[in-house]
Amino acid sequence: MSFQLNPLPYAYDALEPFIDTLTMQIHHDKHHAAYVTNLNAALDKHPELAGKPLEALLVDLNAIPEDVRMAVRNHGGGTWNHEMFWQVMAPNAGGEPKDSLEKAIVSSFGTFSSFKSEFEKVAISRFGSGWAWLVKKGSGLAIVSTANQDNPITNGLNPILGLDVWEHAYYLKYQNRRAEYVSNWWNVVNWAEVTRRYSEK
Repeated sequence: MSFQLNPLPYAYDALEPFIDTLTMQIHHDKHHAAYVTNLNAALDKHPELAGKPLEALLVDLNAIPEDVRMAVRNHGGGTWNHEMFWQVMAPNAGGEPKDSLEKAIVSSFGTFSSFKSEFEKVAISRFGSGWAWLVKKGSGLAIVSTANQDNPITNGLNPILGLDVWEHAYYLKYQNRRAEYVSNWWNVVNWAEVTRRYSEK
């Protein structure tokens, strides 16, 4: 069973002015699509992997045959990461989380403002390409960063929010101003979806 490129859950221009239309088109239709295509090409070499959920492949990369392990790591991670990225954003979103997630953030970071500051610091300081994540860790929450398309799942963590800080995610609009991109991104965070992921993990 091949993995598919799912359509965006909103129009390409829905996240304007914070994330521009052209970036969304290229990011989804070119970059994300390429990860899906290359993941399927790798898995075609090993029919025994067919039908396994992507998360199951990423949880234990050491179980993946060595000849395609790096491809699954890179392109499988890219496929999973972007599928989450589109879902944890939405038009007319932003603000602050409520209910159980709000309590968990306050418990782990003191205040929502402190959480945002720490998350931004991690996202801005990621050297090169990668991601910043809010993850469930034990009974609490933590902020981690991964390089390239690596996913916290591989390290036994459960990501509930991820921010893409590869240059292709922001360079058309923000050029080298990653900090501005990160700051503006809060305006499109879909806290209802993040809360759902928190509750289900």
